Amino acid sequence: MKIAIFDYLVTKNNAIGSCHLRILDALSLEHEFTVFAVEFENPRPERIRWIRIPAARRPMALLFLTFHMLAPVYYFFYRLKHGVRFDLVQTIESQSLLGQLCYSHFCHRAYIKHQWKRSPSIGLKSAAMWIARWLNALLEERVLRSAGQIIVPSRGLARELLAEYPQCENKIRILPNAVDAGQMQPPEGFDRDLFRRELGIAPDDFGIVFVSLGHYERKGLPQLLDALKLVDCSKLKLTVVGGTPQLLSPYRKLVSEMDLDAQVRFVGMQKDVRPFLWSADVFALPSAYEVFPLVALEAAAAGLPLLVTRLNGVEEFLVDGANGFQVEKTGPDLALGIIKSMALSPDEHKRMGELARRSVQRFSAEAFVDRWRLIYSSNGSR
Repeated sequence: MKIAIFDYLVTKNNAIGSCHLRILDALSLEHEFTVFAVEFENPRPERIRWIRIPAARRPMALLFLTFHMLAPVYYFFYRLKHGVRFDLVQTIESQSLLGQLCYSHFCHRAYIKHQWKRSPSIGLKSAAMWIARWLNALLEERVLRSAGQIIVPSRGLARELLAEYPQCENKIRILPNAVDAGQMQPPEGFDRDLFRRELGIAPDDFGIVFVSLGHYERKGLPQLLDALKLVDCSKLKLTVVGGTPQLLSPYRKLVSEMDLDAQVRFVGMQKDVRPFLWSADVFALPSAYEVFPLVALEAAAAGLPLLVTRLNGVEEFLVDGANGFQVEKTGPDLALGIIKSMALSPDEHKRMGELARRSVQRFSAEAFVDRWRLIYSSNGSR
């Protein structure tokens, strides 16, 4: 099949983009892919064509608008120039009106209605982000209505889409995200104590790791900092992975104001987050809203107990008190979850981490690719 994919950022550091990279890398010998993207870390340049769309990258609202203006022009020009007819056009959410298959990782209308006010932002970026969400929601119904199939990663997102767009009921298929469990195990030569020492975490400290590229208000970083202050234990250390210097700046200031400098370390963007997971004692994601956070899968596969809110996707494998703790997105409740985690004996902690690892084994990369293979096969037989 000749398949066109519309996705802004097909990169490893982008959650949806990383899913597309897995599909492209595994199935490029079976199908002819052409990717229309602003940025693309092409895993197989000899097999996969990239049509670079020169859209503005920031702010997100401008990316949305310029991509919508430019991508169709490049698409139709490419077809005209090369005489190509695509068998399937695949889009991420409402990024393109041309999609026959919609790979949805968000319900923008539901988020604006029910979640936005729960995650107040720091600074002026909140307005720009709201505009981007509003623009996506504006076209969301049209994209979903015209798509023949809608692929979602979790039961929770399927519920949200059906609540907002009941006419899509017969189109939705659930295909969970994947994790390479084998790659999440530390190599034999990994020196955990040395890595912890470099992060300022002593052997008897309790290390929490929080990983996010941004959206810190939604992800719950302010509440996590409040929890650290409430627990008031110098042995409690937090490592924040991800974020540009500009995004982290107000949080560095907040940490100083809260007198938590000795307990919180910002390490910024990282090409490989695994060593930070391997060096921690628990993974925290007190987010207000997720679809199926890959980092939670990765943390569990790395053998870390989870400290998370009730989230789409994670609810499908988290067992409170067994492989982690489910908390509310409040400082006091997070503090209680941290205290419970710190109170575990070494054997209990090890057992909880092992249960976390086992609980995500069914979300394998092989199963993910096989399901996409079936999806493409079903579209090709129509």
